[in-house]
Amino acid sequence: MINKKLGVNIDHVATIRNARGVLYPNPLKAALIAEKCGADSVTIHLREDRRHIRDYDLKYIKKKLKIPLNLEIAPTKEMVNIAIRYQPNFVCIVPEKRSEITTEGGLNLNKKLIQLKKIILKLNKHKIKVSLFIEPKLLDVLKAKKIGANGIELHTGNFCNLVNKNKSYKAAYKKIKSSAILGRKIGLDVHAGHGLTYNSAKIISKIDCITEYNIGHFIIAESIFVGLKKVIKKFIKIINK
Repeated sequence: MINKKLGVNIDHVATIRNARGVLYPNPLKAALIAEKCGADSVTIHLREDRRHIRDYDLKYIKKKLKIPLNLEIAPTKEMVNIAIRYQPNFVCIVPEKRSEITTEGGLNLNKKLIQLKKIILKLNKHKIKVSLFIEPKLLDVLKAKKIGANGIELHTGNFCNLVNKNKSYKAAYKKIKSSAILGRKIGLDVHAGHGLTYNSAKIISKIDCITEYNIGHFIIAESIFVGLKKVIKKFIKIINK
């Protein structure tokens, strides 16, 4: 059985810090706790408006972290240059809207294929692996492969919302599973993320072709009550059960 990986997104540690304009809680401390607890990677999203993670967070986390760092960025010249400067192990390209509360969906691959292809090539030349955050659609999986992506991260938001509301999630689950199977078949690393909780992670972890789960908001929220270490360790058990 393949050991499934957990990527811990620590963006919302920075959200809490920035709410008061102080120096705590420190995202670096959260990253190091995740590392110590057995997380396989740490994810941070450096948004264009810097609403949570800031440039100095990226600098110090990259310097101190021993496990891989996955940097989420919008497909812009500024962000690509920042990625090249700080050399994260992985970059996940995500869509970004200034007005959104959180990422609302996967990349629109119909609009920016040529631009994305150039970005992937540029980052790969600097030895940075690139994944694309996409909807669980077979055509998008094929397009990701066509433009040279090393991997994909399947957007699980719709599936998770259905699970949370106790509604039928079979169709959404099927889309994720078929996309994951195709991705693996054509040689892509297949990850999944967005909105995952204990319940939804337990369900989706049955899809063997997904090898990594990136979870953030629920981890930080639940840690308020039971602590960051316990939540991370519980997720590691859930996805590998």
